[in-house]
Amino acid sequence: MHREKRKWKYLWRKYWRRYLAWGTAGVLVLALAGAGVFFLKPDSALGRLFLWKIACRAIAEHPWGCPWGFAYAYGEAQEKYFSSGNYAAWEERVAGSPEYAFNEYLDCALNISLPLTIILLCMIVMYLRIGVMYRQYGVCGALLSLLLFSFSSYPMHIPGFMMAGVFLLIACREGILIGKFLIVGAWLAVSVAGLGDKWKQEEDACRKWAHARMLYQLGSHAAAQKAYEEIRPALDDRGAFLFEYGHSLHKSGNYEESDWILRAATYRSNAPMIRNVMGKNCQAMGFYWQAEAYYLSAVHLLPGRIYPYYLLAKLYAEPEYRNRERFEEMKRIVLTKEPKVYSTAIKEMRDEVEKIENEWEIRQ
Repeated sequence: MHREKRKWKYLWRKYWRRYLAWGTAGVLVLALAGAGVFFLKPDSALGRLFLWKIACRAIAEHPWGCPWGFAYAYGEAQEKYFSSGNYAAWEERVAGSPEYAFNEYLDCALNISLPLTIILLCMIVMYLRIGVMYRQYGVCGALLSLLLFSFSSYPMHIPGFMMAGVFLLIACREGILIGKFLIVGAWLAVSVAGLGDKWKQEEDACRKWAHARMLYQLGSHAAAQKAYEEIRPALDDRGAFLFEYGHSLHKSGNYEESDWILRAATYRSNAPMIRNVMGKNCQAMGFYWQAEAYYLSAVHLLPGRIYPYYLLAKLYAEPEYRNRERFEEMKRIVLTKEPKVYSTAIKEMRDEVEKIENEWEIRQ
């Protein structure tokens, strides 16, 4: 195609009506296919759009990048958005606690700053132009595929895709053969630098984590805490690991240590359960106002969840922090709010708030 530009111009002048008809039909087919995919799983599509919306709000608050990472900045932005009360019902339904932006460009802007992301995109466009100049059409096509994939997923968080992207950029200028030599050289450099050993240590730590999780799920919290503490240096950057460790400490009554671990987890994950357990730690230690703040934070982070309202109802029924009006409000929400998935846990929470109200009436 690139070698025969004159021929294509001639064909366009001769058959332009046919090409326009085929092009229009192709666009219609793609539009119908896109609509079909959307209506097949509408909540999933709306959830992705809502995620990008909140990520853009987080970028507006941290245009120079958030030093605590995506999870913290996204959770902060979503909590502020829902606490304002100005949102649609479907947004409450599709909201979640994502670890990634599912869009590498938004993720990059939030982690390394918006100006650096724009500079990086300009460099990629420059390399694509160089690839076209040097007739590296296959390499440019592969790079465009990776860029399109990055628009709705997180491939750059996977080392293999990241290395592929770097070598495709190099191959735009140097060609595939030199790119292969560079891949071999980089692999040798990684091995010499000892990164292979680091990855091996993380792999071993993940195996031990699976064993610690089994102890945690069985309720053997003392043994689980010992296992978690042993592997913590290797997995300290994982929110799920820190939550399990902190929750295990909470279950065994180590509330202060649990609170310290869960505070670290808030920088790695925006899951509302972290705030719920932190609130339960404070409630157990008698810091009721702080427990209320944590529960309300969990409510604003994901207002569609019933559990934090249930915890607030129990908090307002505490003799030292009793508030009948607020208890009635939380009880009404627990009893009437429609859950995403109905379960026996929902029934148990509703039964318990009714039991608390009955006991309150008897005492009066």
